[in-house]
Amino acid sequence: MTRPRADESISPMWIAHHYPEDYDRCVRIGRTHVCRRCAVLYPVAFVTFGLALAGVHGAASLDAWLLVLLPLPAVVEFVAEHLGWIPARAGLQVAVTVPLGIALGLGFDRYVHHPADLLWWGTVVLYGGICLASALIGARRST
Repeated sequence: MTRPRADESISPMWIAHHYPEDYDRCVRIGRTHVCRRCAVLYPVAFVTFGLALAGVHGAASLDAWLLVLLPLPAVVEFVAEHLGWIPARAGLQVAVTVPLGIALGLGFDRYVHHPADLLWWGTVVLYGGICLASALIGARRST
């Protein structure tokens, strides 16, 4: 873990959502720490979403597969890291976040067109629940 230097400010939680002892999971933009995963996830998701809204879209028959399969590497990495099976690795985190961002952008497109889409919400609840449970279990183990 990288501790902030005395001359570093603590970043707002809405930007970093990591405590200073976990700033190794962040990138620095100026004096502010920004969550590395979010810095990759949201730009990729919004570009994918924008392209989908503009009609640049693959076969609709692949949506279900992409929405379910693309996030899997990120979910596995998140669970493994938070349960202490692997250390946090910046390169791996970025690599698995790109396909997650694509899936999120496709999910946003599904949500905009069908807010009650069961595939979208089922994926969110399942993968979100798995990640939340691993984060809570990992936090309990580290205390």
